[in-house]
Amino acid sequence: MKKLTLFDKLILFINIILVIALLFSFLSYYISPNSFPIISVLSLAIPIFIGLNLIFICYWILRFKWPFLISAFALLIGFQYVSVLYNFKEKTVLLNDDLKIMSYNVRMFNFYKWIDKEHIDKDIVDFVNAKDPDVICFQEYHELVKLHLDFPYKYLEIYNKSNHTGQAIYSKYKIINKGSLNFSKTTNNAIFIDILKGKDTLRIYNVHLESLKINPEKEELTTENSERLKVRLETGFKIQTNQVDLILQHQNQIKHKSVICGDFNNTAFSWAYKKLKTNKNDAFEEAGQGFGSTFDFKFPIRIDFILADETIEINNFKTYNVKYSDHFPIMTRLKF
Repeated sequence: MKKLTLFDKLILFINIILVIALLFSFLSYYISPNSFPIISVLSLAIPIFIGLNLIFICYWILRFKWPFLISAFALLIGFQYVSVLYNFKEKTVLLNDDLKIMSYNVRMFNFYKWIDKEHIDKDIVDFVNAKDPDVICFQEYHELVKLHLDFPYKYLEIYNKSNHTGQAIYSKYKIINKGSLNFSKTTNNAIFIDILKGKDTLRIYNVHLESLKINPEKEELTTENSERLKVRLETGFKIQTNQVDLILQHQNQIKHKSVICGDFNNTAFSWAYKKLKTNKNDAFEEAGQGFGSTFDFKFPIRIDFILADETIEINNFKTYNVKYSDHFPIMTRLKF
């Protein structure tokens, strides 16, 4: 190994700072935003920190220098985080009796014409009917949009009366129970249904956690705005934590199996995700492929999830790159 030049020492200093930031951000998975909110803000940068440390590893290896061990050791410590970023092989066990569950934030079916294209609502309906899920959970549903979906059962909860928006679950199986958790002081919510498949009852939660109110395309990350952004993020994380607690308390009251799906408005590195994943498997991690990005952005970001009880076998998972919303639909096949 060659000795370090003055320039190498400068690069090493930057490398060490990024390693410290990466290790510090890993704590977001274990510390509640109610206790230390700044940690949760750092969790949003974990994919960036991982990517930069991978670049440093390549840099040092190409120069035959020992400091590659620093970033390599940090990534080894956080291997569970690195492994959720990308799946190399899709699981493709497709059985006729699988239960197909889809989750889709449809952004009000383009009711306010964010996408410069006509008949987005019809495109979404055609897409859903073509993929033929047994259950579909819609977030940002708009009740004034007339849908012609091939489902005999549905449950709608319109909690933003002025905008006619809420959530919906459509099902091909009879709904034997349903309800809303009614998050307080927010336009977000979680609803649920119980369906009977054979002799098994399954609870399906459709979750839309508090938005962090960030537009990654337009957010002005200036020094003047940084403090307000930090406060906004910390507030959003705290609200999400309270919403997650409510969901878990509600779920603990049932004895049958459950699936949690929806738009978490947060990543797989967050405290909210970790808590909701308790005793559950992430369908993407078990059976998906690639980055699994669910938000239409120039960098891969996964904020929509389907989490199934550990006793349920996950046979397949897909993310569909159709641009009818700012989110991409996801679907899993479950055997239980």
